[in-house]
Amino acid sequence: MLRLVQITHPKEGRRVGLVDENRLNLLRGVKSAYRLVEEAFAGKQPMAEALRGARSQEWLGYDPIYEGQSDWRLLPPFDHPDEPARCLVTGTGLTHNASARNRQAMHAAANLPVTDSMKMYECGLAGGRPEPGKIGVQPEWFYKGCGTCLRAHGEALEVPAFGLDGGEEAEVAGIYWIDPLGAPHRVGMAQANEFSDHKLESQNYLYLASSKLRSCSLGPELIVSPDFSNVGGRVRLLRNGNVLWEKRCATGETNMCHTLANLEHHHFKYPAHRRPRDVHIHFLGADVFSFGDGIELADGDVMDLQWTGFGRPLRNPLRVKPGPEGLVAVEQI
Repeated sequence: MLRLVQITHPKEGRRVGLVDENRLNLLRGVKSAYRLVEEAFAGKQPMAEALRGARSQEWLGYDPIYEGQSDWRLLPPFDHPDEPARCLVTGTGLTHNASARNRQAMHAAANLPVTDSMKMYECGLAGGRPEPGKIGVQPEWFYKGCGTCLRAHGEALEVPAFGLDGGEEAEVAGIYWIDPLGAPHRVGMAQANEFSDHKLESQNYLYLASSKLRSCSLGPELIVSPDFSNVGGRVRLLRNGNVLWEKRCATGETNMCHTLANLEHHHFKYPAHRRPRDVHIHFLGADVFSFGDGIELADGDVMDLQWTGFGRPLRNPLRVKPGPEGLVAVEQI
């Protein structure tokens, strides 16, 4: 299984590295994974073949970069290197049973009747796994932002001054590129923390859209052609170096009420989502999250997640921006 990272250096700029145990093989003449995809498409090569063909004799140690002890630092494993606004970050929820139960519990606490969250999940159970070539029921969909909201392994995820809290959502994200004719291509997948404001959402489920407008993390590695049938993992929270909370989790199509093909169809059926040369990062849903167990994260806590077969753990500290919230005033031009 091929795994790659994007790294950057104050003097050397950006490079792409192929992961080989505790070393990175720097790809020859490749400054971004985006350019590698463009070259593979232009040369009518599979991504894996293009990666192997770009190997060089340049090597770096992976450990110091991963641990933040090098002048090289990790970037998200895929992005739009020139125009972050052309990277659309979105997601789908209520694809996993445990997540639906957590959402149900949050909204039930607000004395709501049988919730729309559970109704949406039950729709997925009934119609989210169509036969190949058929269209299934539409899933939940949400917008997180453009490429400027992406954070790499080791970077902080921020609770803004107007936020009520911030909580992890351990997921896998699909990574896509739109070709010059407007056809979507899956580049690969990566571990992802979809980080949301669950306290805001629990006030009223109509705040779901606003609760998703937060930073999120991806990586550290892009996995080319991963097995997404049945993926086990774990997520844990660290406070002052000690484990605050930890759970096993599962994702992959076996554990979901939608097929990957159905989720992809309903995202890319919109013409605006097939704009040539755009990038899409699409979160595929969470199995567990700590907020459902009554955990409230604090400044400095570390979110640590890992999916089997998806590379090294993705770790991000939490940073809480002090208040008060500042007024954003709009002037007539």
